[in-house]
Amino acid sequence: MKLHNAMWPGLVGKEPGTDHPPISLDRMLELTAQASVDGQKFDGVDLFLFHPHTDPDASESDLRKMADKIAAKDLAVGSLVAPVWPGTVGDSAMGSIEQRSKFIDAVRKACRIARILNEHGVRKYGVIRIDSATGTKAAAKNEKKAIKKIAATFREAGMVAAGHGERLAAEGEVCWGGMHSWKSMVSLLEAVDMPGTVGFQADLAHTYLYMLGVNSPKTAILKTGKGGTRSQRDFDKAYGKLTDALRPWTIDFHVAQSDGTVYGTGSHDRTGRHCPADDPNGKLDIPACSAKWLDGAAGRGIRHICWDGCMFPNALLEKQDTWNTVLKSMLAVRASIGG
Repeated sequence: MKLHNAMWPGLVGKEPGTDHPPISLDRMLELTAQASVDGQKFDGVDLFLFHPHTDPDASESDLRKMADKIAAKDLAVGSLVAPVWPGTVGDSAMGSIEQRSKFIDAVRKACRIARILNEHGVRKYGVIRIDSATGTKAAAKNEKKAIKKIAATFREAGMVAAGHGERLAAEGEVCWGGMHSWKSMVSLLEAVDMPGTVGFQADLAHTYLYMLGVNSPKTAILKTGKGGTRSQRDFDKAYGKLTDALRPWTIDFHVAQSDGTVYGTGSHDRTGRHCPADDPNGKLDIPACSAKWLDGAAGRGIRHICWDGCMFPNALLEKQDTWNTVLKSMLAVRASIGG
C-alpha cells in the first residue's frame, strides 16, 4: 500500500494577507519529500486542483512541468480533488441546470488533468474526489428530493469520469448536504447506483462525526459521556456498524485523527476538526480504525492511502517534525494491514 500526503492542508482555511496565508505547492512537496522515519519515505501526494496550487485550466505544458517537479522528488500523484464548489469551477450538485452544469465541468477539467498526469507517468492510481458542494440547510428542506437530485448530478459526472477511465469518490463529510450522515451517504450512493465508478472516500476524522450524529442527531450510533467519553465495547459495536455500511463503497481512504469537536466557516457548516496524529485528545486508534476500512481494499482498487490534516496553523505545518510524525502514523497503518 503506497503512502501519500495531501497537499490541500496548505490551502484549506488559508487566506492571503493573514497570519495563515496559503502554503505553496512547492513548499508542501518539499516538506513531504524531506519526511523520513527509519529510512522510509512518502511514496506520493494527492493534489487539490485549484489556485494557487493548480490552475484547473493550465496548459498541458504547464501540467507536465508540474508533473516533472513532483517526479523529481521521487513522488507519485494519486487522487485529485476536483474544484466542484461555488467560487471555484463548479457549483451545487442540487442546484439549477446552470449550477449542475458547472459541477460537471469541474469533473471534466479534473479528468483532463488526470489524463495528462497519467500519460506523463507520474500518476498510475487514485480517484477524483467530489462532494455535493451544497450546504446541509438547503438539502434538509426535503432530504429525499435533495438526494435524488444530487444522485442525478453524480451519475452524470460518473459517466464523464468513466469515459476518461476514472472513478469518483464522494467524501463523507457532515457539512455537505445529502452526505451529512452515514445513512444519507449510503442512500445517495445507492441512488447513484454506479458502484464501479462512483464510490465513497472514507476519512477517519469525518466518519467519526457520522457516529456522533453531528448535523443528524437521529442517525447517531455512538453514545458519549461528558468530555466525549465512551466505552470501548460501545465504540467497537458502533464502528462495526458504520464500516459495514460504507466499506463496500469505499474506493479511497484518508488517514486522520479527530478529537470529536466540530467547527466550520462558510460552506463548511459544522465540519470535522482534524487534529495532529499524536494529539493526546485524539479519539481514534488510527491503525485499528484504518484496518476496518481497508479490509478487502485491493479488491476495491485501493492502491494508496493519504494523510488528511486540514486547518492546522501554519506554524505546525511548517515544522518538519509534523510530517515525520504523520509518516510514522501512516507506516503504522500499513503495518496493521500487512503492508
